[in-house]
Amino acid sequence: MRYLPKGPAERQEMLEAIGAHNIEELFHSIPDEFRLREPLHLPGPLSEAGIIEYFRARAAENARGYTSFLGAGVYQHFRSVVTDALIQRGEFLTSYTPYQAEIAQGTLQSIFEFQTLMCQLTGQEVANASMYDGSTALTEAVLMAERLTSRRNVLVARTLHPEYRQVLATYAKHCDLNVTEVGFTSSGQLDTSTLSPESLAHAAAVVVQSPNYFGVVEDIPALAPIAHAHGALLVTCITEAVSLGIVRPPAEADIVAMEAQSFGVAPSFGGPFVGVIASRDKFVRQMPGRLVGQASDAEGRRGYVLTLATREQHIRREKATSNICTNEALFALAATIHLCLMGKEGLREMAQQNLSKAHFALAELTKIPGVRHCFSGPVFNEFALEFPRSVKIINHALLREKIIGPLPLGVNYPEQTKCGLVAVTETMPRAEIERFAAAIRQILARPV
Repeated sequence: MRYLPKGPAERQEMLEAIGAHNIEELFHSIPDEFRLREPLHLPGPLSEAGIIEYFRARAAENARGYTSFLGAGVYQHFRSVVTDALIQRGEFLTSYTPYQAEIAQGTLQSIFEFQTLMCQLTGQEVANASMYDGSTALTEAVLMAERLTSRRNVLVARTLHPEYRQVLATYAKHCDLNVTEVGFTSSGQLDTSTLSPESLAHAAAVVVQSPNYFGVVEDIPALAPIAHAHGALLVTCITEAVSLGIVRPPAEADIVAMEAQSFGVAPSFGGPFVGVIASRDKFVRQMPGRLVGQASDAEGRRGYVLTLATREQHIRREKATSNICTNEALFALAATIHLCLMGKEGLREMAQQNLSKAHFALAELTKIPGVRHCFSGPVFNEFALEFPRSVKIINHALLREKIIGPLPLGVNYPEQTKCGLVAVTETMPRAEIERFAAAIRQILARPV
């Protein structure tokens, strides 16, 4: 009764008030073949303590004691317990959208600090703090480019995360946008030779991810003049934010869409995450979401205000720049705390450890007969390997060793059925990398 407070008499009284004889009448519009006539096959009923114990047991079954080499846009990184302790304070955890700035100075300041950090990391001039995740941030960046250029075509690198491309395709279908995918070379980088002057002349943007889905770092400084020469904008997507600790920031890009999950936010079974959009100041009025600015009051004291708020909750829907962004202040705060704890040198050291461990893993794995690196381009903490056997078969055998192996690329790239994506972060011990390589060597040595 704690969660179902209405008794039979109260329910009957409510039914009589709306003119219904029984609860079944409330569902008469649902066809009989789609209505459930028997209880769901669920365990229980359980007490509250029993339910908690049940989910603890299920959580313990979920890859406990396993070593994972999965990445592909969601990464396991060091997270300080200080971050979790601070974001769970009541004034942060329970706060909502800061509509009334005068009583939300703490929230606004944390958003302002987040925006500042994102600008410093990406080399851009202005950033917001209202995106759901990297995929919707990327879509928003493309829609922003469309508004800025009044062009309906978009050139998207095929090395952009497949799920990001799917989200973009969903929106493009209903926004009259034409999305054309651009292939990649043997280096794993965007094939610029296929960017014809005719296609660029009608393109709102050229969209590229770096490091891309194959883990390869793109040459952003070289791509910018190609797009700009024909009036197109360069939109750069970043899914592994830690790379900015050592990789040159995409300052030449016009708009940067980023997933900041790597900054103090746990993988959490796929979300919620931290989306970011950063751009040049001259494009700010087409930036979606909210932007916090610093101001002074009548007495000269520093204060924070919503400088720009173009969500449909703030202004008329037809004038809003977005309806796929929301208040991500809590996770933006987590990223802010994480970065402040790490500092510039700490982030650089973390990135260096990612780079070193990934290259060690790449060297160890490519020593195995029949295993080769798929691409020649530079990588950060993720890389694609080609195996002499199906990746799915290899992964099935690796699970017996409590190792979650490479992500099969054939699902999204049919021409790469024997290729898999391996991610190695600073959390991976050297001994586990060696165990991983030894396990694959043994699996491939077995007769087919």
